[in-house]
Amino acid sequence: MIDPVLLRENPDRVRASQAARGSSVELVDQALAADSARRSAIGAFEELRAEQNTFGKSVAKAPKEEKAALVAQVQELAGRVKAAQQVANEAEAEFTRLAGSIENVILDGVPAGGEKDFTTLREVGEKPTFDFEPRDHLELGELLGAIDMTRGTKVSGSRFYFLRGIGARLEIALMNMALDRALEGGFVPLITPTLVKPEIMAGTGFLGEHSDEIYYLPADDLYLTGTSEVALAGYHSDEIIDVSENAARYAGWSTCYRREAGSYGKDTRGIIRVHQFNKLEMFVYTRPEDAEAEHLRLVGMQERMLQDLGLSYRVIDTAAGDLGSSAARKYDIEAWVPTQGAFRELTSTSNCTTYQARRLSTRYRDGSGKTAPVATLNGTLATTRWLVAILETHQQADGSVVIPEALRPYLGGLEVVRP
Repeated sequence: MIDPVLLRENPDRVRASQAARGSSVELVDQALAADSARRSAIGAFEELRAEQNTFGKSVAKAPKEEKAALVAQVQELAGRVKAAQQVANEAEAEFTRLAGSIENVILDGVPAGGEKDFTTLREVGEKPTFDFEPRDHLELGELLGAIDMTRGTKVSGSRFYFLRGIGARLEIALMNMALDRALEGGFVPLITPTLVKPEIMAGTGFLGEHSDEIYYLPADDLYLTGTSEVALAGYHSDEIIDVSENAARYAGWSTCYRREAGSYGKDTRGIIRVHQFNKLEMFVYTRPEDAEAEHLRLVGMQERMLQDLGLSYRVIDTAAGDLGSSAARKYDIEAWVPTQGAFRELTSTSNCTTYQARRLSTRYRDGSGKTAPVATLNGTLATTRWLVAILETHQQADGSVVIPEALRPYLGGLEVVRP
């Protein structure tokens, strides 16, 4: 949820953010009206409750013979207090609904617009060229006995697959390499639950307009997570944590599930867009004033991973309309996929400011000792999709693939994978 004080004191900034996202500007005015009604209802309730307390004390002091006559007044006042409390509760719920529908306020400099309106910040690495016709990652995966889509479809349906042999080893090696980097960066490793309660899923902002992309188990009232960000964001919900000296940094390793609703016909070949994959996700709780610096730190860790794997990539500043409701800024890193002649997203990292923490009631004590919402950030350090770029970038004419040097220690020193 956005900061109610910001909404009240600087509504134009919130309106501008909604407009840049292509979202409802009118919702801001509706939330402002609901905030006014909420505060008025709370004030009326508290005034009546104070009157009730004062009257109760006078009744207690009244002579015994007068108390009986005051009972009716006590009951009438109690009824009014109860009714006022009901009005206040309803007004609070309406404000929460409307304010909770406003997306996080974007940071200065975030490009306006939709998916194609990003700003390219830099391109790094030389795009690979070949003196032969390059194979795509699925053809390579099948030659190497690394990817089996046919049996994945047979067992589970479309967009499922088996990683086998060197494919399974490559993914585990990649994840272990990322885990080592996370440990060096001070992250605490966690293997997270992949089923979460509705309040945790809602708290991270994933139950908005894209809720149809999430698998839901109605018999258990639980959601399958599409990223360990969800469980990591819920890890400290309803807590006051200490981030006065250092940020709290976690690296969550989990299987992820996405329905990919609305993506039919897109990336149906291979393992670019699938229903199940593995991921190592970085998640940070920090003081709000440190969030932007922490964001750049996460991007730096991601870039070093891609550089050490010999991948050509670009970093983009994602446009407001493509951020998702929780992020105030998101940097995507896209690797060059030779057979597509295009950059494809491998990682993203988001600064969610205090938006998720307000919804999940995760706080810290500021310099004055008062509690305030923390800032949260998340970023992918490795995922199954990386195999696409690794296989295609490092392929050779005979269908073999050179293992990036940084990965070799995790594969027993293996230098080349051959059909």
